[in-house]
Amino acid sequence: MIIFLIGFMGSGKTTAGRMLADKLQYEFADLDMLIEEHEGLAITQIFALRGEDYFRRVEAEMLKSLFGHEKLVVACGGGTACFHGNMQKMKSAGITVYLKLSPLLLAERLSSEHSERPLVSGMRGNELKNNIRKLLAGREGWYRQADIIYNADAFDIQELLSLVRSVTNHEG
Repeated sequence: MIIFLIGFMGSGKTTAGRMLADKLQYEFADLDMLIEEHEGLAITQIFALRGEDYFRRVEAEMLKSLFGHEKLVVACGGGTACFHGNMQKMKSAGITVYLKLSPLLLAERLSSEHSERPLVSGMRGNELKNNIRKLLAGREGWYRQADIIYNADAFDIQELLSLVRSVTNHEG
């Protein structure tokens, strides 16, 4: 069973993924980190040097390389579910969990981060909030196709674990 965590950048997919994998005794993979290792470049550099289209193609290839694994939790990039039919492929290969956060909380998290994210690079305040709302509006339709939609504004690993177990019938 593969559990794919999807959601907007800054929604906590990596943190939640590590915790969930630990609780389930699954392996953990961060798709963005796998891409960086594969390409030998940071995500921001890939976007700057090769463009978003190239990044999305590599992302789809790296995602596909994870299919068939057993006992794996994958933290996907913020846009993974929205390109190259990835959402349907993930749903066929395992279960999808949307970590949903309010735009306000996303803006707080992203403005306090030290690392730059390509799609919100250099943005602060209202510009950041407005861009998050715009991007989220375009992605929400994809995210809402998830098998589990979890409101992560008040994240609780035990609650998320219970939801995942109810869908996967995993007792471990």
